[in-house]
Amino acid sequence: MSGFSYIPDPADGAAWVTGASSGIGRALTLRLAAQGWTVYATARSSEKLAELAAQSPRIRPMPGDVTDLERMREIVTAITDQHPLALSVLNAGIYTPMRAQEFDAAEAGRMFAVNQGGVANCLEPLLPHLLARGTGCVAITASVAGYRGLPRAAPYSGTKAALIAMAEALAFDLAPRGVRICVINPGFVETEATGVNDFEMPFLMQPDEVAQRITSGLARPGFEIAFPLRFVLILKALRLLRPRSYFWLVRKAIGWDDVEAPQR
Repeated sequence: MSGFSYIPDPADGAAWVTGASSGIGRALTLRLAAQGWTVYATARSSEKLAELAAQSPRIRPMPGDVTDLERMREIVTAITDQHPLALSVLNAGIYTPMRAQEFDAAEAGRMFAVNQGGVANCLEPLLPHLLARGTGCVAITASVAGYRGLPRAAPYSGTKAALIAMAEALAFDLAPRGVRICVINPGFVETEATGVNDFEMPFLMQPDEVAQRITSGLARPGFEIAFPLRFVLILKALRLLRPRSYFWLVRKAIGWDDVEAPQR
């Protein structure tokens, strides 16, 4: 059976959520626990994880930084020594708005290290476990920002595009072996990270709504879980445009008409 058909169920094992201390990860951890999952929650802050675990006896803190490969190996081993991992949501990520005028290589590298490298660090110990079992689901939180490069999001869009492409490539190997890999592409979500944005975010969602959309998507077969639908359709339509038309249309839409010619 194709891995795309697998529907994760608490009866099949435990769940693991990274980036669990705030935002989407926290809301998703609570929702999964309420649905009967034993949820192992990973984030850097032990204190925030302890506060989260106090909300449900089904939540078990596993502190760690996703950029630390050895720690991710330890966590996966500790979980799988006790339970099969039926569901893993690799959700940890960071966002810093950045334009060309303020491009910062160190900050760009940090985003790639967490958003893309952090997922890779989790996949290395996780995939052998799933392949050996021949079942399970791993969901990677990317973003609609990975469909095309978006204004103010130079490195961030790059990290999310990388995650989408990586998940697609892995699906060729995983799905025929019964392992479902899927990519979660939300639109704008009200979190601490997006609080730095100085522009109106269309179709803005709350973390609890996002968690509900994710669990509903996981309960259906398929590869992509993307929402809100209207925003997704708009951005997917923009992917069909030639670059010059895309750049012109998006600049007009966000009001970037104030570019002055450089002085010679």
